[in-house]
Amino acid sequence: LYGKKDFFKTIDIAARCGQDSDCNAATVAGVLGTMIGYSQIPEKWKESLYEIEDRDFEYTDISLNDIYEIGFKHALLVVEQQEGKTDGDQVIINCQQPTAVAYEKSFEGHFPIEKKPVNQTISEGFSVNFEGIGIVLKGSVQCADANYIAQVEMYIDNVLAETAELPVSSSNARRVDLFWQYQLPMGEHTLTFKWLNPRSDAQVTATEAIIYSNTPSR
Repeated sequence: LYGKKDFFKTIDIAARCGQDSDCNAATVAGVLGTMIGYSQIPEKWKESLYEIEDRDFEYTDISLNDIYEIGFKHALLVVEQQEGKTDGDQVIINCQQPTAVAYEKSFEGHFPIEKKPVNQTISEGFSVNFEGIGIVLKGSVQCADANYIAQVEMYIDNVLAETAELPVSSSNARRVDLFWQYQLPMGEHTLTFKWLNPRSDAQVTATEAIIYSNTPSR
């Protein structure tokens, strides 16, 4: 939409529009590639793939070439399921009238106004004070035992908001952010914690808090 079918512009814009934006750029490039076709993707975006297309992704037995084949197979099945036809290398698609999906807007009325450094380990009496309508607390869990999962109760203004399970940072199941809460009444709030299963070789570290308000910062 904003990149006007230019791969670099499209990826660049998508990468700047999110906190965890690697997936945004990959998704929009995939959508654009589907729209214009593989042969229309500029060579500079494909040339780095050729040497690794037969290499399996880590922790899987599937490669890019396998994914290409599976995706192509599924596409042909969908064409036939929707009353289209395949004949050799020819595909006839039954065109349909697009139907608009329900409009959804993430974080409506929420505006990030501050990144607040925290850099503390969670312990008895630890708290984060903020003024706004939402908060995201970033951080990590460290432990010599890679299978350890910290169980932490998180409270907003002394009311239990969540009992979170936080795997260690090296785990594939790790939680990217320790805690988040939105749609709070505008005002001053206090975030507190209770670590239910502490151990001497583990620590839960909060690095920074992202604060949201109901109006943009000036």
